[in-house]
Amino acid sequence: MKESFKSTIERAEIICEALPYIRKYSGKTLVIKYGGNAMNDEAVTTTILQDIAALKIVGVNPILVHGGGPEINKLLSRLGIKPQFKNGMRVTDAATMEVAQMILCGKINKNVVGELNSMGVKAIGLCGKDSQLIKAEKLDSDLGYVGKITEINSKLLEILARDEFIPVIASIATDEQGNSYNVNADVAAAAIGAAMHAEKLMFLSDIDGIMADKDDSQSLIDRISVAELKKMMDSGAISGGMLPKAASCIDAIERGINSVFVLNGTLPHSILLELFTDNGVGTMIER
Repeated sequence: MKESFKSTIERAEIICEALPYIRKYSGKTLVIKYGGNAMNDEAVTTTILQDIAALKIVGVNPILVHGGGPEINKLLSRLGIKPQFKNGMRVTDAATMEVAQMILCGKINKNVVGELNSMGVKAIGLCGKDSQLIKAEKLDSDLGYVGKITEINSKLLEILARDEFIPVIASIATDEQGNSYNVNADVAAAAIGAAMHAEKLMFLSDIDGIMADKDDSQSLIDRISVAELKKMMDSGAISGGMLPKAASCIDAIERGINSVFVLNGTLPHSILLELFTDNGVGTMIER
């Protein structure tokens, strides 16, 4: 009985600790990028979506941008297509573009929307082709149908996010002719965050944050400046799939977002821990 009472008091103290942060972020827009590597565990996915639903319920305006790399790779392998990457970006020929659009806009997007709706909030699934939400042009002929973002339809997102809805966005873009382009989800989240003048941008993946030594899981960096992050990229301390993520963090800060975070999405309730507790988790990138 005593232990149960103590546990109840601890829960009350947690709520009290969260209150000033709930007031701080009420009415603010947060863009959350949910990485493909953090999507492999259904239980983890549920806690992430619970966090996002909780944000909406307490008055925050979350926008969720999702990837789906592992799911794309699975279907490509079943079809006998070998995934290829260049500097952390997926080389996207016509067949790969079709698979990416099927997985991102279809399977993953609708599954996420359905689970959020079951939690008592109103989620709406979108991709960049809906009302030309994400307009793009070809980034590099060597990458195929990989897009460079030219415009975000922020008006559509403002209408949805400031009303009752949680936009859930698959990172497929379009051009004026209606062609589809694969856009790195980190890049899309940074562009959407900047266009929406988001209070914060959060990247969720399967890593704890940015490491001083990528081979040492104990070398987590709590806070890092844009200049220091650029040095790590130039030195090769950041490489592979972390390169577009780091570049997106820098781009978001330089375009006016107050702060950017890289968090481990496999840590239960990492979003709430970062936003609503004194200590937080992950790496904070600041100007």
